[in-house]
Amino acid sequence: MKRFVKHLAVSLTFSCTAHVLHAQTNWQLQPVALQTRWAKLVSPTNALPEYPRPQMVRDNWQNLNGLWEYAITDKDATKPVIFAGEILVPYPIESALSGVKKAVLPSQRLWYRRTLPPISRLEGKRILLHFGAVDWQSTVYVNGKQAGTHSGGYQNFTYDITRLLKERDNEILVSVWDPSDQGINPHGKQVLAPKGIRYTATTGIWQTVWLETVPDTYISSLVVTPDVDGGFLSLTVKTGGMTGTYKVAAFASTNGKIISSVKGKTNETIKIPVPKAHLWSPEDPFLYDLSVKLIQNGDTSDVVSSYFGMRKIAVKKDPKGQERIYLNDKYTYNLGVLDQGFWPDGLYTAPTDDALRFDIEAIKAMGFNTIRKHIKIEPARWYYYADKLGMLVWQDMVTCASLKPEAKEAFEKESAANVAQLYNHPSIISWVLFNEGWFTYDQLRLTKWLKSTDPTRLVNGHTGENYEMDGQEVAEKWANADFADVHDYPGPGIAPALPGKARVLGEWGGIGVPVKNHEWDAVAGWGYVKITPAELSSRYASMVKKLKEYETQGQSGSIYTEPYDVEIEENGLMTYDREIIKVPLDTLRKIHAAFIPQTFNMDLGLKNADTTSIPDPFRPQFLAILEMEADAKKTHDWQPMTESVTDYLNKGGTSFSPTKISSMAQKVFNGTADTVLLNQALKWMERVVEIERNTFTMGTYANLLYRLGDKENALKWMVKSVELAHEEEIPEYQAIYDKMKKGEKTWK
Repeated sequence: MKRFVKHLAVSLTFSCTAHVLHAQTNWQLQPVALQTRWAKLVSPTNALPEYPRPQMVRDNWQNLNGLWEYAITDKDATKPVIFAGEILVPYPIESALSGVKKAVLPSQRLWYRRTLPPISRLEGKRILLHFGAVDWQSTVYVNGKQAGTHSGGYQNFTYDITRLLKERDNEILVSVWDPSDQGINPHGKQVLAPKGIRYTATTGIWQTVWLETVPDTYISSLVVTPDVDGGFLSLTVKTGGMTGTYKVAAFASTNGKIISSVKGKTNETIKIPVPKAHLWSPEDPFLYDLSVKLIQNGDTSDVVSSYFGMRKIAVKKDPKGQERIYLNDKYTYNLGVLDQGFWPDGLYTAPTDDALRFDIEAIKAMGFNTIRKHIKIEPARWYYYADKLGMLVWQDMVTCASLKPEAKEAFEKESAANVAQLYNHPSIISWVLFNEGWFTYDQLRLTKWLKSTDPTRLVNGHTGENYEMDGQEVAEKWANADFADVHDYPGPGIAPALPGKARVLGEWGGIGVPVKNHEWDAVAGWGYVKITPAELSSRYASMVKKLKEYETQGQSGSIYTEPYDVEIEENGLMTYDREIIKVPLDTLRKIHAAFIPQTFNMDLGLKNADTTSIPDPFRPQFLAILEMEADAKKTHDWQPMTESVTDYLNKGGTSFSPTKISSMAQKVFNGTADTVLLNQALKWMERVVEIERNTFTMGTYANLLYRLGDKENALKWMVKSVELAHEEEIPEYQAIYDKMKKGEKTWK
């Protein structure tokens, strides 16, 4: 696999050599609250120079990353006459690494322009212009003529620009409109006004742009499907360009030795025998090399290099009859983290390829074997490193933006494109359709569609369904899915046992650990609870011990929030700048050894956090309350915890965040009819809404008022809660308001 790691650009045969627009530049990294160690290595001459598509490699290509001109105009403006300056592609314009660091509003349009040297068009050759990803809606012009349009912020796309090129300087112009969180576009956690669990938006080009020379008829894509039981790899070679009679020759090899070869037709499935397959797993991420040739009349017209892994994934019963996740017929606990894919200096775009790889190496070095890639699609090289290093991936679809018909259409179109784009990666073992009720719809139909589209992987139809939130039958929560999945903060918790479904904890943890001088915003920083680095090791070990108990009861996967801080979220096991590890790596590996073998140990340049304490004279009581909360979930006896919290707050304890107090108050609201305890929780919330008024805190306060009989004030606070709700939360909070108006129960 050596040729995929650092495959550098070579000059194109049509006389276009490596070219950087405006070598003399004023570009510089813009000021940013935190900076990773890789940012200082970035310059206009080396912006992500690696070959961007490791699963279909050709030698004849040119990287177009570097300095482009940019302009911001009104949304409906035509081509700008004057460009504002230079931007470093492919870093988002909002990022420090772009050299611009400006927000683009939904009422505006972003333009990119660069020139290419003269290009000689050779007979029988085509020139393709590739975009890794552009967020969200783009139109590309070459020499003033439209090459094509594309909608979708995460999918790669390609234009054949051969006929648009001239034998003189050529101009590429890209027009981009991105409504961010104000439109129908799937946008993940990007928002124009970042706060809490939502972060700075990305607009425009954020993955590599590149040119490639191909024959008139060329290999456009590969579809590879391992069949471990059958002992073969299914391969479909799709073609683009001119039609004709072509054959395909495919060769599987390892260590330079061909183990199998087969010939067949294009656009039809052929089977490559893989005898006694060396199976891929996190402990042994073995990859085969794959070479594919396109042949006409005995001559090779096109050739690409690729790779594949032989593995299978299923939900099966263990010897005790409990459904669990099995990899290659072996029960494999999925011990994972929630990876959001954000960078302080590059936002959606990692500063360098080494940085992109680092995150997976760090997570593996912590002792995890699974990453849930959270409502973001990464560049192809990220998945290549997951394949190569051995990391199981649960891949989220990017959340539907609203329940408008146009938003649903965009969500389904882009989800289908995501599956097709990522299909060949052996590391991906599960697709995640919906998250925590965020604009969920037609779950039964869409889960069935996803399973039929890709029957080789597991489908998580809805991660974070709280099966106690309403009267819906538990079995209906995850109909058609392979998982029963709940979220529990800080947790851990356990999903219900359902026939045919593996029980997983889709999110848990969220322990806030601020590290001085490594915070995005020290004042605004938050976690579900806040403790010190000195306390985290023992606290985390205690939580994982409980997680192990749940595993023995039948749970076979868990996703901790999160591997690194993200903007004001300080829930990471390391800081946002990837400098400080909050629990030493060797300690984490020892803790995780109860679940999976620990063999990955490498020096990542991380420093251990100091043990500075948060000033709170009642700290031991705070830590004890966290343990009491976990016990109360099991016993459903909320009195000890409630009274202890009341005593702690009355003494002046300061370690609980408003969010965590609200979370505990919500549990009391749902867990007991004791008016004494409910009134104590109401007193907590009276303090909280004076400190922080958001949808959750005001909604919790309203619920307590309502349950205690103060319907008039409850409705007033619920209106405020709905007004502040983020768009995907509105249906949930509106439903609570409607129940209050009708006098119906809003508790479990």
